Amino acid sequence: MNETSTQPDGRGGSTAKEMRLRVQKRSLSSSEQAAILMLSMGDEISAGVLRHFSREEIVAISQAMARLSNVKQPMVSDVIGRFFEDYKEQSSIKGASRGYLDGMLSKALGSEITRSLLDSIYGEEIRAKMAKMEWLDPKQFAALIAKEHAQMQAVFLAFLPPGMASDVLECMPRERQDELLYRIANLSEVNSDVIAELELLIERSLAVLSTQGSQVRGIKQAADIMNRFKGDRGQMFELLRAHDDQLVERIEDEMYDFFILSRQNQDVLQALLEAVPLEEWVVALKGAEPELVRAIAGAMPKRQAQQMESINRRQGPVPLSRVEQVRKDIMAVVREMSANGELQVQLFREQTVE
Repeated sequence: MNETSTQPDGRGGSTAKEMRLRVQKRSLSSSEQAAILMLSMGDEISAGVLRHFSREEIVAISQAMARLSNVKQPMVSDVIGRFFEDYKEQSSIKGASRGYLDGMLSKALGSEITRSLLDSIYGEEIRAKMAKMEWLDPKQFAALIAKEHAQMQAVFLAFLPPGMASDVLECMPRERQDELLYRIANLSEVNSDVIAELELLIERSLAVLSTQGSQVRGIKQAADIMNRFKGDRGQMFELLRAHDDQLVERIEDEMYDFFILSRQNQDVLQALLEAVPLEEWVVALKGAEPELVRAIAGAMPKRQAQQMESINRRQGPVPLSRVEQVRKDIMAVVREMSANGELQVQLFREQTVE
């Protein structure tokens, strides 16, 4: 009787492997999981453990060990991980340090599997702690790590969700941003000493927040919700104004942030270019994100874009207060034209699919 091949046939090989692994994980019996643990420990340690089983259990585990074949490392890591989770839930003993686990598991499993397993365990623990900080204002985040070494800052950012990490990176000094991104890109594995330092940094940050309070991005969150609100937005704002008129103005300012112009189509941008003098655009785009500058310049005729560049060179530096005021003036025009039905403004970036 021929054995069925387990090699991929070239059609979606990696997907087939993942599917087989998921099926195997679901179908492993208790005896098979115990067998994988025993085989991972080596014969000497396994023999000592087996002495504590009943005869029936020894027979069942031995049979499972004999039947096992082609067990891949991801499945071994999964079984070992689940074993420690179960043990932690049922035991009153406090968790072991990473150093203790490293030494013990290395003897049983070898350094390579141990490193992979511990990185997974401790990485998830750190991400869970970082999740408590995800609603902070990026500027506050940046301030918390400002005095840390660049490598620690990079590790800290690497454990954040990409969107939040990007926001925090933008709040770091501009001359340091490329270095931090370079360090993040070159991270492969984080050693135990750095993990320990990172945990201390997180604990210190959480302690500071508990005493000083955190600047939760409530206005931005409310603006994002309103940008996606499909009901009567005007009526919603009228209800909010009954509570706090100034709050509504702050939400609207956040909704109509200058950067949203980078996601508008050509028709919207060209209408705005006709409504706002070129000299105002030159001032407003000073220090703006490259994506936004490209979007505005791309909507101009070539000659107008060259003219804007020429004015910008002649004009030189402009006070930041002037730049911010001109941007507000432009966004006031956007809001007015949008309210009058002259523009169809895209307030948030829609998800796209290939």
